[in-house]
Amino acid sequence: MLLSVSAEPTIPRPPGDAPEAAPATTLEGFLEAIAPRAFRFAELGLRHREEALDAVQEAMLRMLGYRERPAEQWTPLFWRILRTRVVDAQRRRALRLRWLAPSAPPGGEDTAVDWPDPGPDPAGRHDAREAWARLADALAALPRRQREAFTLRVLEDLDVADTAKAMGCSEGSVKTHLSRAREALRRQLEDWQ
Repeated sequence: MLLSVSAEPTIPRPPGDAPEAAPATTLEGFLEAIAPRAFRFAELGLRHREEALDAVQEAMLRMLGYRERPAEQWTPLFWRILRTRVVDAQRRRALRLRWLAPSAPPGGEDTAVDWPDPGPDPAGRHDAREAWARLADALAALPRRQREAFTLRVLEDLDVADTAKAMGCSEGSVKTHLSRAREALRRQLEDWQ
């Protein structure tokens, strides 16, 4: 199932631009449709391709145990499972770094990304890469909960209730995190067009 996940990033679409797809009737169809977005979510949270693929695969395997649940519960349940896997991976990495490399400088991993070209026009390709890099950098600078709220509400277009279920918090907390994330992103990206 994960073989269909494209590790190549794409520019996130505004919520209104997402193509309308028929809701998945099987869990396998649901997982196949959500895989690329789940990978991008995990990669933004973990900043490491292989760990992101592992987190998505673990979340998908865990979802297979919920096959009997109604299809309308799959989306918030999957995002909650994936978010938990991402947080677990972040904690494991922090523990591993603390024990294995206590003298390593913070942020010492290579974060340079060479994104593939999305279109034929060189200027358009440059602008798209720059836009994605700016957005990814701005999202990476956000606190974890704000990044999760923004990604799930804006990029994944979940409603407040589903986002709250996925994040394991109240709807008011989702609104607070989202408001703070939008303000922080606005400040970080205001000088860039």
